[in-house]
Amino acid sequence: MLLQSLIIVFTAIARPTLAACNLSYSALQQVTRDYISSQATGAFATTASSASYTENFRTVNIRTGLLSKALRVNHTRSIHDTTECATFTEYVVTDPSHPYVIGTQIRLTPDGQITQIDSIVTDAGDWLFNATGTQYYASREDWFVIPAETRDTRETIKKAGDAYLDLFNNPSVVVPWGTPCARLEGGAYTGQGRPTDSCNVGVPSGVPLTNRRYVIDETVGSVDVFLDFGNNKIPDSHEFRVERGRLRFVHTMTATGGP
Repeated sequence: MLLQSLIIVFTAIARPTLAACNLSYSALQQVTRDYISSQATGAFATTASSASYTENFRTVNIRTGLLSKALRVNHTRSIHDTTECATFTEYVVTDPSHPYVIGTQIRLTPDGQITQIDSIVTDAGDWLFNATGTQYYASREDWFVIPAETRDTRETIKKAGDAYLDLFNNPSVVVPWGTPCARLEGGAYTGQGRPTDSCNVGVPSGVPLTNRRYVIDETVGSVDVFLDFGNNKIPDSHEFRVERGRLRFVHTMTATGGP
């Protein structure tokens, strides 16, 4: 009995305690503002030089990767997670010489040090890629701040996103479809501007979506999920807008690669 008690005590001591995030929403907003403004000059690679950095889930030298390149950003939107000290930014570059649609998750320590930057980078040859189309449709959506009294919990938002993702490998999953709802997949858009628009327009079957990494922002009802798509583990981002427990927008980026 004494041995069992000691094991319990030592296990509790050994278990790491996750520090609470000390960053305010406005502090995280400053991080994403700095990220986007610095991308115009490539300076963010210096600002976050000590962070781990990946592009499409492959480790890249932060000083020579896309983060160090000057890009003209034509559209951007960010969400901010004050529970996990994390952000997600979607941005579009329509430069004809090399257009991109990029999604970036940034993770920080509780006191604000950037430790991890992960980007899904899509360009010509990736699934349904069309930067001009993405900018057109994304810029017309309204991801307004939801009044505090009607916001969903992070658990509800995460559950709605997971249900959609689980559907790819389990057709019996009940997804909380909302209307109207529009899906932006690459540059392809399902919305027609009708009150009956639905995101229930079909997904592939028998496709596991694994290794999910979340950024959740209750103020706008959003969760972004980085994941491995299918058995080939294709780098993918799915972001969801949830209102009153139901899906209203879905944005996807899938780095399938191309010529």
